[in-house]
Amino acid sequence: MHVGIAVNPVAGMGGRVGLKGTDGKVAEAVERGAEPRAPDRAKRTLDRLAAVAPETRVSVAGDPMGESIAREASFDPVRVVDPFDGATPDPTETTATHTAAVVRAFAGLDESGSESGPDDAGPVDLVLFVGGDGTAADVAGALEGSDVPMLGVPAGVKVYSSVFAVSPEDAAEVAASFSRTERREVMDIDEDAYREGEVHPELRGVAHVPVADDLQSSKQTASGTVESLAEGVAADIRERDGEGVTFVLGPGSTVGAIKDELGFEPSPIGVDLWRDGEVIARDATEAEILGALGEENVIVVSPIGGQGFVFGRGNPQISPAVIRRCDLRIVASRAKLDDVRALHVDTDDPDLDAELAGWVRVRVGKFETRMMRIV
Repeated sequence: MHVGIAVNPVAGMGGRVGLKGTDGKVAEAVERGAEPRAPDRAKRTLDRLAAVAPETRVSVAGDPMGESIAREASFDPVRVVDPFDGATPDPTETTATHTAAVVRAFAGLDESGSESGPDDAGPVDLVLFVGGDGTAADVAGALEGSDVPMLGVPAGVKVYSSVFAVSPEDAAEVAASFSRTERREVMDIDEDAYREGEVHPELRGVAHVPVADDLQSSKQTASGTVESLAEGVAADIRERDGEGVTFVLGPGSTVGAIKDELGFEPSPIGVDLWRDGEVIARDATEAEILGALGEENVIVVSPIGGQGFVFGRGNPQISPAVIRRCDLRIVASRAKLDDVRALHVDTDDPDLDAELAGWVRVRVGKFETRMMRIV
C-alpha cells in the first residue's frame, strides 16, 4: 500500500473558541487562543497505521503538512512535493492552494489535472487527508479526473461529508485493509450562514472512497418532531432550578427545542448555559463553559442525525475538560435513533472515549427512554 498523507494544520482550530469553523477565520481563532487540532489526530492515525501495516509506503508534503508527523510515527516517508519551496511557514499560512498542489502531486497529476510524466512519484494508492469538509472539497477538486481514492481523518468542526472515517484510528484500519471503493458525496456548507444558525449543505464533489464499516454516513439536516421530548426534559431542568445545577445545553435542533421550551431563543449551533431559571451564557466557548461550571453540572446533548456522534462533530466547545466535570444526558427523537446502529464519540481524548463507551440510556420522549450503545 502506498499512501499519501496531506495534513491541513489549521483544520478545526475555530471549534473550541466558538467560531463554528476555521474557513477565513484562522487569524481570529489564533487571537482567541485556539490551538491546532489536526497534527495530533494525524499522529494518532499514523501511529495506528504503523502498528497494523508497518510496510506501508508513505509519501508526504513538506512541513507543516505532514512530514515530521510521519517520521515521528516511525515511517521513512518520501517527500514528493514541497509547496513552500524549502521554507517552513507558520501553519496558519497554509491555504487550499497548498492542499491542492500536494494532492495533485500524490496523484501524479500536473496543475491542469493531466497525468504527469513517468518521473513523478505518483500516483499513490490512497490520499489520506486530515481536515474537515472544506479540506475534503479541496482534495476532491484536486483529484477530479483521477481514480485515486481519498479518505478523511476527521479534524474539522463540521463534518457533513461521507468521505471520513469515524475516528483517526479507524482511518488507519480502513487504509490498511480496504479492497474496493465506491463513489461518495463531498459536502460543505457556508460557514458565515452556519454561524448565523442556517445550515445549507452544498454538494462540492463526488470522490472515490474506500468501502468499510468504519466510515460515517452523510449528516442529516432534519429529524422527527421532538415537542414532547422537549417538554419532558425542560420540566426536569426546571425542577432543578434553585439548586445551583449548571446545564450545558448543546447545539442542534433537538436541544434547541428544549431551549425554546425553557423560554429563551437558542443559539442553534452554539452551546448555551442555564442555571437556576436563567441563561448564564450564550454561544459559549470552551473557556467560558469551564469558567461557569459549578459543583454539579449536566450536559444535555443530542447525537448528530445519520451519524450518531454524541461528541466530536459540531460541538468541540464541549471538550474533554468540560465532559469530565459533568453528568451526561443524551436526548434524541425516535426517528433519529432509527437511522443509526450505534452512537459514537470522538473527543480528542482516547481514554475518555473508552470511558464513555458502553450502553447508555437515551431520552426519546416525555417519559420514554431507549438503550443505545456508544462504540
